[in-house]
Amino acid sequence: MNENNHISNFLEMIVIERGLAKNTAFSYKNDLNQLNEFCKKKNLSILKIDEKKLEDYLSKFIDQGFEKSSLARKISTYTQFFDFLTVEKIIKNNPIKNIKQPKLDSKLPVIISIKDIQNLISYSKQDTTNLGIRLNCMIEIMYASGIRVSELVSMTLASLYQDKNFIIISGKGNKERLIPISKDTQNTINDYLKIRKFFFNKNKEVKWLFPSKQSKIGHITRQRFSQLLSLLADKADVQIKKISPHKLRHAFASHLLANGADLRSLQQMLGHEDISTTQIYTHILDERLKQIVKDKHPLSKISFE
Repeated sequence: MNENNHISNFLEMIVIERGLAKNTAFSYKNDLNQLNEFCKKKNLSILKIDEKKLEDYLSKFIDQGFEKSSLARKISTYTQFFDFLTVEKIIKNNPIKNIKQPKLDSKLPVIISIKDIQNLISYSKQDTTNLGIRLNCMIEIMYASGIRVSELVSMTLASLYQDKNFIIISGKGNKERLIPISKDTQNTINDYLKIRKFFFNKNKEVKWLFPSKQSKIGHITRQRFSQLLSLLADKADVQIKKISPHKLRHAFASHLLANGADLRSLQQMLGHEDISTTQIYTHILDERLKQIVKDKHPLSKISFE
């Protein structure tokens, strides 16, 4: 069995057994193919690479100025791959067992202000064309629910819990979660549904909530939505550098937490498997709790600096 078959078997295992998302699996595949090409240039099998050569390979990404997070992802990919080969007794010596992950900088997400979100949504409502109605609907769903952009573009009609102010999202590992939305957002969805047929070919019903005539996959792509969002933000004069769908997700989480939501509920709505992922937003919770004590506690002269 050649190297490519081992890579394919590993990818099949992590998708089926661990429920890995397609986009993540694609990143794993790219990482492994890059390492495999490096080995071929060195006239070496990926199954025979040793710790020194693997370190040399990884060091080139540091020299090229790669982000620590990108390097950490590659090391995570290779760790899982070589662990798989070891467990399957395809290799005896694991070349990555002594290689440590780079220490990642703790970066807080850039948060869009409530005012900027209001400006963005208000400006999007002014475009009453079919394209404008669709974009407004997508923005409102994302900010109202905090779903991932991949989950947004791949929503189907079955995702709508009609007139019950809920949406059903199939997230990572095909795990479903029910997310409440406001009546205003439900009304926005209902308005969009009236013109949805504009986006697919005549007499050809499709399952996607946001179909696209041009897209090969049948629905609007993440890249197209990001592009439209960026263009809208420029027109609306939203004061944030490089707005993105992910920043809408951050805004949802941060604004909810700042207004009293608890971490467990937020974790469930965001679809985080581990609450430690959700805890990146605790700096907002900390500030809110400090303010409550300052405003409400009899000993309000305590210094929190």
